[in-house]
Amino acid sequence: MTYLIIPALAVSIAIIALLWHGDPKRRRTVGLRDRADGTAKRRALAAVALVPGLVLAVLGDSAAFLVWFGACAIAGWLVAQVRVRA
Repeated sequence: MTYLIIPALAVSIAIIALLWHGDPKRRRTVGLRDRADGTAKRRALAAVALVPGLVLAVLGDSAAFLVWFGACAIAGWLVAQVRVRA
């Protein structure tokens, strides 16, 4: 079961990066206001990012779920630190 952590993290971190890329507030700050993602798309991406954790929880692998949860939190923090020049 612990081999599921790597694909679960890959999917969730990729979606976190997509959420960062389309964040309206960040895009306004760098002057790219016109290409921000809408609310519905961001909510759908957030829901999909949680699916791997739900799968780990349903399978009963609590250690894998906690590793996934912590790694996603750290990945989200690291992605938020990325600065882009306009």
